[in-house]
Amino acid sequence: MKIAVVGDIHGHWDDDDVRWFNESDRDVVLFTGDLAGFRHADTLRIARSIARLEKPAFLVPGNHDTVPLVPFLAELSGNPLLRRLSTRQGRRHDELREALGPVSGAGYARHDLGGVDLIVARPHPMGGSAFSFPRHLEAHYGVTDLDASAARLRALVDEAGDRVVFLGHNGPTGLGASRADIFGRDFGGEEGDWGDSDLRAAIDHAVATGRTVVAVVAGHMHHALRGGGKRAWQVERDGILHLNAARVPRHFSIGGTRRSRKMRHHVLLTIDGGTAQAEEVLT
Repeated sequence: MKIAVVGDIHGHWDDDDVRWFNESDRDVVLFTGDLAGFRHADTLRIARSIARLEKPAFLVPGNHDTVPLVPFLAELSGNPLLRRLSTRQGRRHDELREALGPVSGAGYARHDLGGVDLIVARPHPMGGSAFSFPRHLEAHYGVTDLDASAARLRALVDEAGDRVVFLGHNGPTGLGASRADIFGRDFGGEEGDWGDSDLRAAIDHAVATGRTVVAVVAGHMHHALRGGGKRAWQVERDGILHLNAARVPRHFSIGGTRRSRKMRHHVLLTIDGGTAQAEEVLT
């Protein structure tokens, strides 16, 4: 099985991407979210383009998807008043789902990929194991805190078969606490593990119940580090391949001004039985 993993898009998606994936040998396309920035119109435009994919495709909403500026600032500041002013995310959520058409764009979901179960983790995480956008997650998913989120994900694992792939916007805790680690914090003056604890609980539950976790796919923490340097984008731990596909921007030019060529980034995840390998692809 060949799975294309498209990291945080942030506006870098066009008709040529649709055409390339439709003509490719990829069996499935996974999106780690953050389609645009704060302009909801841009998010919907990209979602409508993604809806034209002819391959099975699945998206987990990121912390920019459907999120107006006020609730985003509320999460950054922890201001309870700003959180109460968050009223538009539900409508935007419904509009995104409609724009995606046949592409699944929900969190807390399980999908059969044909011998492998895809489990989609909590949507809209901002990392650091904070329970971001609680009003929205309670209203649309019935999940009230990190413990409830972990329980919801464990229940999805219990419904899954022997082989599992996890898709999250952010990755799990437990993969390092330095700025250059795959989900390490590279901002705010302090390093740290910026993964999601509920996703870690779900992965541990899958292993404890005898399932093979083939891969864990996420984004959110951009490859280019603040202050310079690059973060690790793949790590194998305890036989599980962890991927961070957030090469931002995923469209970029190489070469001189006259001969510059636009490159497009995605990660190819190849699954053979219970093993997986990954490589970065530039097209």
